[in-house]
Formats: sequence, C-alpha cells, structure tokens
Amino acid sequence: MRAALLLLLSTALLGACGRDGADLRPHAPDALDAPTRVEPWPLPAQPGSSAPDLTVAPDGRVLLSWIDSQPGRRHLFRFSNWWPADVRWDSAPKTIAVGNRMVVNWADTPHILATPDGALWAHWLQKNGDAPYAYDVALTRSRDGGASWSPPVLPHDDGTATEHGFVALWPQGESLLGLAWLDGRATAGAHAAADGEADAHEGGGAMALRAALFDGALQPVLASTLDTRVCDCCQTDVAVTAKGPLLVYRGRSPDEVRDILATRLQGNVWTAPRRVHADGWTMPACPVNGPAVAADGDAVVVAWYTEAGGAPQVRLARSLDAGDTFQAPLTLDEGAAVLGRVAVALDAQQARVLWLREENGAQSLWLARYTPDLARELERVQVAALQGGGRATGFPRLAVSGGIAHVVWTDVVDGSPQLRGARLGVAPNG
Repeated sequence: MRAALLLLLSTALLGACGRDGADLRPHAPDALDAPTRVEPWPLPAQPGSSAPDLTVAPDGRVLLSWIDSQPGRRHLFRFSNWWPADVRWDSAPKTIAVGNRMVVNWADTPHILATPDGALWAHWLQKNGDAPYAYDVALTRSRDGGASWSPPVLPHDDGTATEHGFVALWPQGESLLGLAWLDGRATAGAHAAADGEADAHEGGGAMALRAALFDGALQPVLASTLDTRVCDCCQTDVAVTAKGPLLVYRGRSPDEVRDILATRLQGNVWTAPRRVHADGWTMPACPVNGPAVAADGDAVVVAWYTEAGGAPQVRLARSLDAGDTFQAPLTLDEGAAVLGRVAVALDAQQARVLWLREENGAQSLWLARYTPDLARELERVQVAALQGGGRATGFPRLAVSGGIAHVVWTDVVDGSPQLRGARLGVAPNG
C-alpha cells in the first residue's frame, strides 16, 4: 500500500511540475543579480533509486540515468529524457541493463551521454571476481533512442580481477565516444584499498588512468595511458574545450600528495598532466573525492575538494587557455561541515557550483553563482535540506540547459535511497 501511495504521489508531482515549472526563466544578461528561484523537479525514478547521472544532449534535452534497486530483484540501470520545451519527462523510463553482478557504489557511478550523430552511450560497473573491488566497466550504445542497446563491451582488455571504474565520458566529433577510467591492472595480486585505508598496494603496482576513443561498432580507435600513478578511488571528469577534451583527476605522488591534475587530448596525443594548483595536500589514504570541470570555448572552471593546510575546503580555479594554465584559486567554502562533493557548470554568462555540507548531523545542498571570470559571487542559495547523511547521499549532479540549472541528488527516506530534483532559474517577475 505504501509503495502504491508513493507512486501516486510521484505521478501527481510530475503533473504539477509540468504546470509550475513552465514559467521558470533563465537569468537575463543584464539581470544576473536577480534572485534564483528553486523549483521542485519531480523525477521519474521510484524509491530505491540511487547513483544518478545528468547530462545535456546536443538538442538541449536533459538525460537522467540511475540505478533502480528493489528488494529481491535484480538491479536496473535506467534512464529518461527531460524535454525542456515541453516541460515533461518521457512517458516511461527505459532500461539500459539488468543484472545480478551490477555494482552499485555510492561513489563510482554509471554515466550516460548523447553524441551529435544521435547515438546514446552508457556505461555501468560489473563484478569480475570475488574481491570487493574486482569489477569491470561495461560499455553499450543505442541507435534508437534507448529502445534497444548493443551487447556490452569492456573498454579494457587486461582480464584481471581488479578495479576498473570512475569513468568520464565525452563526445569526440560527431560520432566517436571518448572514455577515461581508473585502471587497476597493475595492482593484480595486491591488497585492494578500502575507503579510508592507505592505498599503497603491497606487492603490486599503482592505479593508472587510461583513456580510449570508440567508434559506432564499439571498437577502440585510440587507446592511451595518461598517468601510471593516480588516486585509487576518486572521480574523474571531463569537459570539451575549443582545443579538445580536458580531463581532470586527482593525482598521487610517491610522497602521497593528492593534488588535482589536468590533461588535454590534442589531436591524437594527450598533453603532459599539469597541476591545476599546487595545493600540496598530503593524504596517505584515498579521499574518495574527485574534481569537477566545465568549459565554454577556451574558458574552463575546475572545482575540487582539498584539506591542504588542515582545513576542508572547496576551491575553484579558472583557465583562459583551455587548461594549459590556471589562475590562482579562490575558496568557495571551508570548515568541518564541507563535504566537497562538487559539480560545476559554465556558460558565457556565469559559472555555477554545486556542493554538499554536513553540520550537526544534517546535510544540505548548495549552489553558488559567479561571473565567468570568478571575480564576483553573484549569489549562493540552499537547494535542499537532506534527510540522509554520510556517504549514502552520494554525489549530486548539475546540468544547465536553456539557461536553467537542473540538479539531482540522492536522499535517504525511511532507510531507502530516493532521487530528488530541482530546477533553478528566475521567477516570471524576477
């Protein structure tokens, strides 16, 4: 009965969102200081859903993917399209994959992407052994809007029962897909680090960062090793600049310095990794907290978490040359309440940053807006107060389409994960 009531409530909210959200408007170029309106954005995911991803397709629609985990049933990797012009979701979500061996992880989550040729691409994680962190990346493609999907392939061919994950996807030209991942093949036979443990693999090598391009037949066109020693369990992210895709990740020096690095695919060669900023954060264990990046032409903004100097911080840094160099960072937030699970978006008018805080056992989700040069903070607003806490709330997602910010996060209600959403813009009289 409770499930039925929740479903009815969700359906009613979807209808309400279609009516109320239609009037939400983007900030006008001459009115960036207008206060933001936070509009509830009911989602098509039922209770038991987590691990969201949010991206914008070339035609402006917003793609939401998630994992649906119901008691006694196999995990479902699902997605739906949000059509901004019609202020509506698809009539029903579509399923990408089903499986008992699908990995559901609070930090290492699936992604979905649309390429300009109309194809959809998606990846998820699949167990490949008994060890806790033995899993593969599974990649699939759809040519019919997600009604059917190709048999999945593994982007990596090492066949080791080690960790492969923390993926970043990007469109490469009209029809190719770029994919970067953390690759643990060199750690085979070594102790796999658990969250919070020192991740110096005894008797084995370090986690590496690899990347490849894939064609429509899911065949690799270009495969590269970008870094042979990186943070074992921190997210990667990528943004397409005017000079090519810029990939950001958390490095790991032999002295356990965990600064944020950036590399760009220039033609068929990746540039040598450069530090976004010399934080000098020495950390003997994986912080499970990677950077976020957004680009608009040659302009780039990177957001990341650090504890350099002993205090938790979220920092922002700007580049004007597609990531070749970065200006000195600014501190967005700091203190014990900062969780630093960040997302970022950038266009010609403003930069937006999304992050989580937890204070006195209560989590909150915040969004700040800056001028594109980060010289002036326009506004910061609390998007939501969460019921869940700790790692169960995962990583929030942010995507901007038509000047409207779309936000998705995981909350925990009555012990069960549930996706929540909001749209942020200006009220009609704003």
